[in-house]
Amino acid sequence: MSASIREALAVLPDYLGQHVLLSVAAILCGTAISLPLAVAAARRPALRGPLLGFASVLQTIPALALLALFYPVLLGLSLVTRQLFGVGVPALGWLPALLALTLYSMLPVLRNTATALAESDPAVLMAARGVGMTPRQSLLMVELPLAAPMIMAGIRTAAVWVVGTATLSTPVGQTSLGNYIFTGLQTENWIYVLFGCVSAALLALLLDMLLALAASGLARRRPARTFVAAAALAAIVILSLLPLFATPRHAIVVGAKNFTEQYILADLIAGRLEKAGLATTQKTDLGSTVALRALAANAIDVYVDYSGTLWADAMHRSDLPGRKAMLAQLGNWLRQRYGIVMPGALGFENAYVFAMRADRARALHIQSLSDLAIHAAALKIGGDFEIFSRPEWRSVVKAYGLSFAVQRQYQPDFLYRAAANGDVDVISAFSSDGRIARYGLKILSDPKGALPPYDAVLLLGPHHAAQLRKLLEPLVGDISLRRMQQANLMVDQGQKTPRQAALWLADRN
Repeated sequence: MSASIREALAVLPDYLGQHVLLSVAAILCGTAISLPLAVAAARRPALRGPLLGFASVLQTIPALALLALFYPVLLGLSLVTRQLFGVGVPALGWLPALLALTLYSMLPVLRNTATALAESDPAVLMAARGVGMTPRQSLLMVELPLAAPMIMAGIRTAAVWVVGTATLSTPVGQTSLGNYIFTGLQTENWIYVLFGCVSAALLALLLDMLLALAASGLARRRPARTFVAAAALAAIVILSLLPLFATPRHAIVVGAKNFTEQYILADLIAGRLEKAGLATTQKTDLGSTVALRALAANAIDVYVDYSGTLWADAMHRSDLPGRKAMLAQLGNWLRQRYGIVMPGALGFENAYVFAMRADRARALHIQSLSDLAIHAAALKIGGDFEIFSRPEWRSVVKAYGLSFAVQRQYQPDFLYRAAANGDVDVISAFSSDGRIARYGLKILSDPKGALPPYDAVLLLGPHHAAQLRKLLEPLVGDISLRRMQQANLMVDQGQKTPRQAALWLADRN
């Protein structure tokens, strides 16, 4: 059995368990909200259009965007509740994922229930009134039982949607089967991608089958079928809770962003902490802003970030005082603003750079960003999902007057392939990425110094800073750029998993 399969199986109980709990909770919440609204819409036709319209609009919002939108909403709410009650609302992880998936589940349940009730046989309703039933009795004893098959069809549709959409909750800090998919895409670990896709599909099929059994029991008045379905669903939920009980309550949470180097560093940090006798767990695939906020809120306890990213994105600074001054000011700001401790830089820089295929650069006589500006109007540029909205990009455009014919965005690994295949002429890349050498790319110099330094820095959350500093400070200044490039390349070429690359790094530290 390969190392990738063993690692995938090792985390399956945790990923699957949290995915099940999130999905089931969202389906229950969505159904609990949708059923009363559907009854109101059936009783008051004027409400039906607006309610269904609202649910339909929610459905048109891309699921990942809906998940992300709850982050600033909950962050603002947390500031208010902290001021009023001294307690903040969690803006990351379970809560935003649950709220978004609950909204996403509403449309099929709301539409099916409202339609079924509105189309109830008038003769049956008249008979119910004729035997003296109140409207409430008619609803509970006649209308809803008759509508049950159609209502269950809506719940089944919602369940399949929610299980699939829950894989997108990973970037907001909620562990799910999406961790397999996001990590696998970044590291070209197709076993991980396959595990995530197959597990999500099988879970959706299983839930749909059990809900179909429950619907059959209700329709045919066979309580045994409904009981079996309910018992099976309860058993799935209980089994999903077991990994949560198995995880130590006081485990150190190691965070990571969504690319190869971050996975390796997270495993390296976790390995050191585990050797010291501490239990650890990981939250990966976090965005830059999400990771910093999570650290400040003690949702994660440690992660690695980059000085230039924090300087431009978090501090909103555009001046460049030099590497030493930047690190000193950054450390002071993090401590004063969030209580975050920055022991220092790890010893290598992962800078934003711009790269071209070497033969293409030679043909156009391009060595620097100044040379690139001469040809940019006829060239295509590719970037990751962040670069074109970042202050660093605006700084480069302003300094060199860059304006490209075509601008495209890619998932990072496909970005390098796009440059190698000629789909784009220039890409934004990262200086410590081994794929620069793998694909024969040339880094363009930045003679005007538009880009800041990007030293990899260790960040410790307020809660465990003192304890973790003693254990992790030996990493400061101990990882060279060359070693980090080699470790990244090993993973990107499929020679090692991130955990194995972390062990390789640790053996040389």
